[in-house]
Amino acid sequence: MKKLFWIPLFFMILPWCGLDAQQDTVITLPAITVKSSAKVLNKLNKVFEKSFPDAMDLKWYKQDKDYLAKFMIADMEHNALFKQNGYLKYDIGFGYEHNLPQDLKTRIQSVYPDCKIFRVVNLRGQDRNVWVVNLEGLKNYYLVKMEESEMEQIEKIVKAE
Repeated sequence: MKKLFWIPLFFMILPWCGLDAQQDTVITLPAITVKSSAKVLNKLNKVFEKSFPDAMDLKWYKQDKDYLAKFMIADMEHNALFKQNGYLKYDIGFGYEHNLPQDLKTRIQSVYPDCKIFRVVNLRGQDRNVWVVNLEGLKNYYLVKMEESEMEQIEKIVKAE
């Protein structure tokens, strides 16, 4: 289950990395089709407003039996998936270095002092709060996952010379 969670995340983050590296294999994931904007139940709207009071530019989409909310909070783009009963399955926020909490930023910079943080993704759901950070060094790109007190390098890509 954890592997299925990280595979789509990696492919959502990769376009922001600005990488043009060649891959030996191609992994094709099943497509998720968002058909059109959708009207939502009043109960679901109330749950959303309570969960995300600062949300702007809200758009709802029907996705199978669930509802996908796309919105902005400050300068972070969010995608939140809700069940019909209002249960929040997950929220993914796409941001930048200044969106990363200061304690996590300090930890990243202590391990990768010569790297620049250029994109961050925050995944919340199922009682988990995970940050995935894209870093750029002089010779490498790094993808680092941070959850609670743990930090793990997920990917290291050598830049072309």
